[in-house]
Amino acid sequence: MKPVHWFGVAAATVMVLAAVVLVPGTVGAPGPPLPATCPQRWDSNKIGDWVPDAAALDGVEDSLVPGTPASALICAYPGQNSNPGGESLAGSRTLTDQAKPMAYALGYLPVTTDRVGKVCTLVGGHMTNYLIRFAYPDGQALWVGSAEEVNSCVTTTNGTVVTSSYVGPSITAAYRTGTWKLLQRESPCNPGTGRRGQNERMVPDGAIKVLVCRDEQIGSSTPRPSHAPEHGEQQARELAAELNSLDAEPGGNTCREVGGGRRETLYLHFGYEEGPPAWVRITPHCRPSVDNGMLVGDLDDALLDRIGRLAQPA
Repeated sequence: MKPVHWFGVAAATVMVLAAVVLVPGTVGAPGPPLPATCPQRWDSNKIGDWVPDAAALDGVEDSLVPGTPASALICAYPGQNSNPGGESLAGSRTLTDQAKPMAYALGYLPVTTDRVGKVCTLVGGHMTNYLIRFAYPDGQALWVGSAEEVNSCVTTTNGTVVTSSYVGPSITAAYRTGTWKLLQRESPCNPGTGRRGQNERMVPDGAIKVLVCRDEQIGSSTPRPSHAPEHGEQQARELAAELNSLDAEPGGNTCREVGGGRRETLYLHFGYEEGPPAWVRITPHCRPSVDNGMLVGDLDDALLDRIGRLAQPA
């Protein structure tokens, strides 16, 4: 099995996503003249991961969007992921009352200054780069660069920190409708966008519950999710403490397969009083065997067995 097995289902479904990506000349309904603050061209050959300037705001090292901006200008640059770079500005939309919830959601994404390696599928198709200019009441501004792309494999940045959390469809929806909403996962067992602080700890402090999911592969390349019991605060915090005690280092979703490992994947989703959940993925047949999208480590058999028991039907 190749390392991209985590994306086996995603590769089949992202083609549907491509149908909603905007293309040159058809991005949204006709609007007012393009604001001068949108660059006329995407000046990078990267998909996402570019801004015209890095802001000198307090907190940009810790949060993708710090503080409370008054407005958000979304600039769209459609193109093809097979030939990225130099896309022309196709349209823009300004959000005012929606800027605060948008900044809140993006500000909760896990960020890092490290470049985290990850494995991506290579489906060709449409993509749209986005620049978002957050304007603050004191006159300062912050750019965020991201994209929607058929492989859901995008780096988002404010010029100082980056995140691999994928929010492209949510940005497209906000651009089209003028309303921000962080789109929800199809299943509570699917990895979400993650939570701020996961670049420093496998599980950020404050978890009050944990959902444990198991995908088993039995004679088929299609994972079959088991029942997903949810456990309370005591188990969540004990499990978080054990995961945080691992020798972790920066890393993404890479996998070096080892013989004899269990052919299953476990997903742990830690819930909080406020903000998004933090997820952790465990793949016993890989080294590293545990990751949260930003950190990687290895489990011992005792902890793996305990987590496996938590995944059994209640």
